[in-house]
Amino acid sequence: MPRVYRITRAEAEKIPFRLLDSVNALRAAKNAPALSYNAALNAAALTHSRDMSVQNRPWHFGSDGSSPLLRVQRVGYTGQFMGETISETYQTELETLSAWMAEADTRDVILNAAAREIGFAWFQEESGKIWWTLITGA
Repeated sequence: MPRVYRITRAEAEKIPFRLLDSVNALRAAKNAPALSYNAALNAAALTHSRDMSVQNRPWHFGSDGSSPLLRVQRVGYTGQFMGETISETYQTELETLSAWMAEADTRDVILNAAAREIGFAWFQEESGKIWWTLITGA
């Protein structure tokens, strides 16, 4: 059994700031503009994190067949959808970000210089498994 990262209420308050600071540091190193949180994108990310748990599989389609683009439209996001990264893990948000940065397709979503906004959320199951979703938009 992997080491379980339990997200407490206190941790839950810190995670979004740690993630955003880390993403923006990585972007700054590539001369990409900083991202800021968007409430609609956060809502779409949370919906998808919970839905992946229900489906028990990490993939980009909702249990209703919805795509990432459709999900951001459903929450009223008026910007342009840029990309989505997802993970099913027991690791922290920063360990997950590191794993995303190690893969070209997810790294490209995070470092896309055209992106201006970010949505980020998670759902943690009783077992400790965490479903992370990061969405970028412009």
